[in-house]
Amino acid sequence: MNEPLHRALGLTDDEAESITKILGRAPNPLELSMYSVMWSEHCSYKSSRIHLKRLPTEGEHVLVGPGENAGVIDMGDGIAAAIRIESHNHPSAIEPYQGAATGAGGILRDIFTMGARPIALMDPLRFGPLEDPRSRWIAEGVVNGISGYGNSVGVPTVGGETVFDETYTGNPLVNVLCLGIMPTERLVLGQATGVGNLAVLLGSRTGRDGIGGVSVLASAGFSDDEADAAKRPNVQVGDPFEEKRLIEACLKLLDEGLAVGIQDLGGAGLCCATSETASRGGVGMDVDITTIPLREEGMEPFEIMTSESQERMLAIVEPGNLDRVMEICEKWEVLASVIGTVTDNAGALRILDGPGDDAIVLADVPASSLHDEAPLYERPLAEPADLADRRQRSANDLPAPESIADDLAAMLIDPSWVYSQYDHQLFLNTVAGPGSDATVLRLKDPATGADTGRGMGLTTDGNHRWCAVDPKRGTANTVAESVLNLACVGARPLALVNCLNFGNPEHPEVMWQLSEAIDGMTEACLAFDLPVVGGNVSLYNESKGTNIDPTPVVGVLGMVDDLQSPPPGKRWNDGDRIVLLGDPDATELSGSTWAFRQGHKQGSLPAIDYDAHAAVAGLTRDLVNDPGFITGVHDISSGGLGVCLAEMAIASGVGCTVARVGSHALLFSEAPSRVVVAVSADNLPTLEERAAAAGVPVTRLGLAHKDQFAVKGLVEVPLATLASASADRLPNALGGGTTQG
Repeated sequence: MNEPLHRALGLTDDEAESITKILGRAPNPLELSMYSVMWSEHCSYKSSRIHLKRLPTEGEHVLVGPGENAGVIDMGDGIAAAIRIESHNHPSAIEPYQGAATGAGGILRDIFTMGARPIALMDPLRFGPLEDPRSRWIAEGVVNGISGYGNSVGVPTVGGETVFDETYTGNPLVNVLCLGIMPTERLVLGQATGVGNLAVLLGSRTGRDGIGGVSVLASAGFSDDEADAAKRPNVQVGDPFEEKRLIEACLKLLDEGLAVGIQDLGGAGLCCATSETASRGGVGMDVDITTIPLREEGMEPFEIMTSESQERMLAIVEPGNLDRVMEICEKWEVLASVIGTVTDNAGALRILDGPGDDAIVLADVPASSLHDEAPLYERPLAEPADLADRRQRSANDLPAPESIADDLAAMLIDPSWVYSQYDHQLFLNTVAGPGSDATVLRLKDPATGADTGRGMGLTTDGNHRWCAVDPKRGTANTVAESVLNLACVGARPLALVNCLNFGNPEHPEVMWQLSEAIDGMTEACLAFDLPVVGGNVSLYNESKGTNIDPTPVVGVLGMVDDLQSPPPGKRWNDGDRIVLLGDPDATELSGSTWAFRQGHKQGSLPAIDYDAHAAVAGLTRDLVNDPGFITGVHDISSGGLGVCLAEMAIASGVGCTVARVGSHALLFSEAPSRVVVAVSADNLPTLEERAAAAGVPVTRLGLAHKDQFAVKGLVEVPLATLASASADRLPNALGGGTTQG
């Protein structure tokens, strides 16, 4: 017996029944296809919306919060910043180059659809272990896809993360963040208004590449290579040069006030763009499917409506402005076609075959039922049955390492091979780029190009190890790390976006992880007065029945109020004093990189004291913004104090002698709220006075000198040995033609 169509499309029996009730009749195949993509996990967030409502979304600087294509922040002086983060995990696992490239393309459109010019990309990436050939193949393809698209379209990739871990074997995480700026008055929303206005499709022709796309791929895990290969036609194909023309044409339309509303075509394609713009505007829309430019013959209506072919936008235009819209599009060689009309037809989205009153109605559904009436699931959640026992098993009970030098070297990995593929100086805005604790960009007036004298700090952070041990506290600590990363470049945080990467939501433990992570993010954001202005939820990140470790990734935008000079960065000079700001006695190893390398994924994470963290961040920010006072600064996070010191020594080419670190636990603990600062001997007493005034513990650790990396009583190794271990790992594994699909 054949499977019912709704099940083949991924809809449950209950969902099919709900659709019938909404329509008052049985849906036809096209309508079922439209509901299947719009009610998918990727588009509707049906498993996560009930939890996301707990996040704080309002703040002094917030102009647009969650629900639109991007969050928008008031940066002052008539300047607004748009920020968004998205995932393209599943497409990238199948076709790494195009999956990552179209992820970059899609996030760019989310930004310029708000009226902002994209000025920066960031790419938090996670892959399986370097020892795994397929993981190396995916990593190479993803990096090449992001560089190929970003470099070609002319938007710099200015930072991110690159993590290799067995939890991502078969299911990489490819998250992409974009930042744009605009004059505040150019802000436009993705909604259709004005009965009789025209829906104009801009950009590429619609093809069969990406039918269902992420709305299908992101709603199921991975099983085996053969089955995954069959999904390749679902992956979109990008054209960065078309995207560049589209950016310029759309921004010109918005500059001249020619678009009432505008929406990019991302997940679910035309089905999403038409239903969302109509629903947000409280209007209906008629779409003539025969007017949609196609790149392939014989496409079925369901293919046309659900294709996620890239580089397309939908603009709502008053009839009197159509000729000027067409002139601008012709100048930029952007295809433009009127495909529909805004109606007062009780909010109905109608798909028609032909023009006029005699057109055949192929689909007739309430636009709002596609956009915001998807089922809301309160899925069962349950903490692990052995959670209490696991939290009693501290990593501090593990045997001390046989060779601290070997363990330290194994944790060092220089990501410069990745970001060397990217042009991060496009627009000449980048003051601190890849490899820094956070990125710093000059804030220029988008109307005149004049430098405002201020800067924007930008960081992305995630830590699956912390969240595997404790998703609530791990997520809170991730937000706290972002705040401290911004402080290390002199920025105060303004707004946060998130990309929540989790496993199968049908597993109660995964839903518990997600709920706990959201609670942790809420707690930290409230403590730091940090509004969440947008995000993305990526579920079903599993391979062959195994869920990834919970991996919430956050992107935080901050402001440098007076950008006098570049931040000092993670370095020191010969003769500098090395100082720790924060708790000198932090020893908890649970959740640390060192513990995970020993196979230990249990214990309890160190708690965060939000007031103490804010004090450390505030002091660090003040020191960085006092030009020349400190030589270097670096926060302590993955790898603990040992990796922090090693990275500063390697970046400087100057060794160190460190005392007062009497155990491997002190060296490798990843407890929060700690920063290492390098300062001249002359400035050391003043630094200690400033720390005391701020209520921040300060500890003299040692001296930067010579060519050895030495921690008294624990390790002494030539700095060149650590530098080689760090620098060679990625180039030796990637880019040499040794990978395979």
